[in-house]
Amino acid sequence: MTSTPNAAALAGITVLDVAGPLGNYCGKLFADLGARVILVEPPEGAPTRHIEPRISGREDPDSSLTFQYQNTNKESIALDLDSEAGQEVFRRLASQSALVIESEQPGAMARRGLGFADLRGLNASLTLTSITAFGQSGPFSHWLATDLTAMGMGGMMYLAGYPDTAPMVACGEQAVGAANVFASVASMAAVYDAETSNIGQHVDVSMQECVVLGMENAVQFYDLEGSIRKRNAGTQRLAGTGVFECRDGYIYLMAGGVGSNKFWAVTTDWLIGEGVAGAEQFREPRWLDQAFLVTEEAKQRFGQIFTPFARTLTKAELHAKGRERRIPLAPICDTRDICQSPQREYRGYFVDVTDACGTRLRMPGAPYKLSETPWALRKRAPRLGEHTRDILAWAGFTQDQQQVLRQQGTVQ
Repeated sequence: MTSTPNAAALAGITVLDVAGPLGNYCGKLFADLGARVILVEPPEGAPTRHIEPRISGREDPDSSLTFQYQNTNKESIALDLDSEAGQEVFRRLASQSALVIESEQPGAMARRGLGFADLRGLNASLTLTSITAFGQSGPFSHWLATDLTAMGMGGMMYLAGYPDTAPMVACGEQAVGAANVFASVASMAAVYDAETSNIGQHVDVSMQECVVLGMENAVQFYDLEGSIRKRNAGTQRLAGTGVFECRDGYIYLMAGGVGSNKFWAVTTDWLIGEGVAGAEQFREPRWLDQAFLVTEEAKQRFGQIFTPFARTLTKAELHAKGRERRIPLAPICDTRDICQSPQREYRGYFVDVTDACGTRLRMPGAPYKLSETPWALRKRAPRLGEHTRDILAWAGFTQDQQQVLRQQGTVQ
């Protein structure tokens, strides 16, 4: 087989992304790897166009930073799916596509005549991915939900936060992100299978179940031991292990705990070598006893000795000293650290794009590199209906037919 080093991995695949927060990022993952992704927006625009935050000083439909990030490399058609003419246009598009991504309430697409049974009659190899809060079936399937709902009902919120406060939710709509990522993996598997079998599948993704899957071993703890994991943010589990303040922020140190016999001795030698007052006592046998390390006495005593020393050094300086001695010590990075990281700069992780209004935006690229079929940010997020004419022509609509659709308000 001839190598094509400049070809996109998913070139040749057409995807219909029926605009919605639970599916826009899933569509982006396909688009950024070279698939032709058509964003099917309602006449008022995709819901993500109305999500804060916005580009400073702007309120236009292209100013949402969420929309700009989640819709790079896509084309946009403004299409009224609640009209008969709009539904017919969608059927024409689906008949030539490999994948449809939708996140409507269960049954909404079927009521329009655009459900899996309807579409597979037009295109037997079509994959339809439905991403909803609780899945297509079950007693909760028709419930409305937000990211907060899924994080709560999925159990993740119970583990997040401080022991003496109510549960908290992680920043950044992690449940929505998880649903999009799991949907993309499942969709890719189904599309690949359809290419070999010519039989499409209905991929049913539950956002709540995606959250449950991310709970590490909390479910197993309950199943095997009958114990419920608790929130422990802000608490130091063991002396020598946890978050410590330094001159310009915070670092994480793991001197006790897993492998403590090795790390404790090395950390002790380091602190003594640095002339840290009181560090000699860490050679006492009790500091190798896990039962002692979990006591408040041990935690407080370690902090009283280590923290004054750490406050004299920066995150970078402490990190370098830890690496030199192979001690698990890591800086806790803020946004500035992440953006200015020489590692990410070297790998070209952050990429620039100019939006439709001429504003330069910097956004994350891909956290992976494909040597033969590289990821690429080829174009900005589209304006509402920017590619309607081209998409209709691709679907076989003549100029006269397109004009009728515009006059009806079916497309923009």
